[in-house]
Amino acid sequence: MADTNRAVIYRGIRHVEVEDVADAGFVLQDGPGVHPDNVGRELPHAAILKVVATNICGSDQHMVRGRTDAPEGLQLGHEITGEVIEIGPGVEFIKKGDLVSIPFNIACGRCRNCKERNTGVCLNVNPEQPGSAYGYVAMGGWRGGQAKYVTVPYADWNCLKFPDKEQAMDKIRDLTMLSDIFPTGYHGCVTAGVGTGSTVYVAGAGPVGLAAACSAQLLGAAVVIVGDMQADRLGQARSFGCETIDLSKVDSPEAMAGAIEGILGVPVVDCAVDAVGFEAKGHGTNGEEAPAVVLNTVMGITRAAGGIGIPGLYVPSDPGAADESAKHGNLSLQFGIGWAKSLTFATGQAPVMKYHRGLMQAILNDRVHIADAVNATVITLDDAPRGYEEFDSGAAQKFILDPHGLVGAAA
Repeated sequence: MADTNRAVIYRGIRHVEVEDVADAGFVLQDGPGVHPDNVGRELPHAAILKVVATNICGSDQHMVRGRTDAPEGLQLGHEITGEVIEIGPGVEFIKKGDLVSIPFNIACGRCRNCKERNTGVCLNVNPEQPGSAYGYVAMGGWRGGQAKYVTVPYADWNCLKFPDKEQAMDKIRDLTMLSDIFPTGYHGCVTAGVGTGSTVYVAGAGPVGLAAACSAQLLGAAVVIVGDMQADRLGQARSFGCETIDLSKVDSPEAMAGAIEGILGVPVVDCAVDAVGFEAKGHGTNGEEAPAVVLNTVMGITRAAGGIGIPGLYVPSDPGAADESAKHGNLSLQFGIGWAKSLTFATGQAPVMKYHRGLMQAILNDRVHIADAVNATVITLDDAPRGYEEFDSGAAQKFILDPHGLVGAAA
């Protein structure tokens, strides 16, 4: 590589820096967060990408807020779109010059789960547990993609090549959402059972919630209702046709049911999506942390035999939790409500590859404008600390980092 690699590095609670880092290569080197059994892993099947676009995600914010066991020095970023500049000897089909989208899930393509399209829980890339991701705690230690260059293992399997580079660059603000939030929101809707004529409640108007709301519309929902406490984020949801509920004004399950009934005429929806996760705050003006509030709420307002998709992140260890039980991932769920109503639940990482190509085609053929829905905002790599700070404050934006100025040039 002609220029120095630089990347966004976690340096402690609410502190990230953009620093010079080692070149991307074909061996997984030791470093912060790298599992000992992954150190020295050879990657002849990998490609090195010049990162065209990489995004700040709410999941990154959980780490930066100190809500995980992420080690200081971790190279962040799991939403990656880039140009292939080098390939290993084991790469057969992906070529130099290809412009590709990378699922945030790292998957081998060889194990039972990958063969069954459950790429979010690949068995071969993370010695600690099934499932892996770039730049994330407890995910094997693969270096993050908020960088100028990044290594993508199992490139023939993981890279989705865009068929026309020029066309792709024209739509790069939309296509960069393919690496995570668009398929994550879509997966939440699919697993909740959203279809033609559905009524849908989406908890959370952050980027994943907005992507879920947009996905529900793409899937044919009749009404999409989005709940949040941030006025700007609710305004963003309304900008593409969603109904909204200001949760700062809803202080009880009865009030929530009443808000749904005020929109639909009945107090329940067909399907619900939890796009918030474990840092949820209680409804009403106090807004104190209540990690089970979303799950309990959606169980209450989803019709009997309805479905709930849970793409929002939940963790087994939360050192910053408000109570001792939640620090170990134990939540006060009213699960009896869900059982009594015969609700279905789907959790876990979205298997991005399952939806990757179809959502790409929807973007390229103007069936959806996901960048507008999530208010995509392009900033430089060096401006990442500001992006993290503004996103953490509740800005109704999805920040795209532009390491080489290529997104800005395309616009």
